[in-house]
Amino acid sequence: MEYLTLNTGIKIPIIGSGTNTFGKENRDYMGEINHDTKELLVAIALGYRHFDTAIAYRNEAVVGQAIKQSGIAREEFFITSKIPGKAEYTNSAHAVEQAVQESLWALGTKDSIDLYLIHHPWENLEEMLAVWRVLESFVDNGVLKAIGVSNFTEKELGFLVEHARIQPAVNQIESHPGKWNQALIDYTKQQGIVPEAWGPLTRVSEEAKSILTTIGEKYGKTWAQVILRYQIEQGVIVIPKSHQPERQAQNLEIFDFALTKEERAKIGQL
Repeated sequence: MEYLTLNTGIKIPIIGSGTNTFGKENRDYMGEINHDTKELLVAIALGYRHFDTAIAYRNEAVVGQAIKQSGIAREEFFITSKIPGKAEYTNSAHAVEQAVQESLWALGTKDSIDLYLIHHPWENLEEMLAVWRVLESFVDNGVLKAIGVSNFTEKELGFLVEHARIQPAVNQIESHPGKWNQALIDYTKQQGIVPEAWGPLTRVSEEAKSILTTIGEKYGKTWAQVILRYQIEQGVIVIPKSHQPERQAQNLEIFDFALTKEERAKIGQL
């Protein structure tokens, strides 16, 4: 595994696993929680130590349960969760504090969470800043090791950068072929914030898969592995998700090759 260092000084695995359909009936995002940890335990056995969940996913407790069942020390894991950008969680300092406490209780991760994000922005920038200031207080007391945002545009991120006492550590954004969001990635990095790609293997066209497959054949890699390699070579954390052990394993097998400048340029045009 390779790591990036956040602006807090802590290290984060450059590959994590998405979890938004884990522990749910029929692997459906809206499915009932069934507390099935088998697929998470397979991922842990394969070497995943970075897991990304959220209050909105309703499965923080499933992720926490899998970590306990693994028998591996909590300190070996990097856990991200998120507070929804909805009034019931953000309309007062008490609401924000309650959300954080509920995440801690659900995850059961020894009174701390490695990274906590505002899941979605909303129109009122001052309200978002007020939420951020409550999250800063949890950083002050060591409950949240780092804080960041998700789906923030340059405008929203810039406002936070200008007014925050503690700078965001991560901006988690949609990034995949057809929507790399390169300008936002570049801006995020310029601010000393690490970009993180959710859904890096989603919505890939057949044309793009063909081009990526051709590139991958040179290295004995799949089109999906080429995408992930392209992202991490830019210093972007990737959060792929798969319920299939073979694909889970393949997503980790991207540290034994490097793309050429010409290949990166071709991929960047997809």
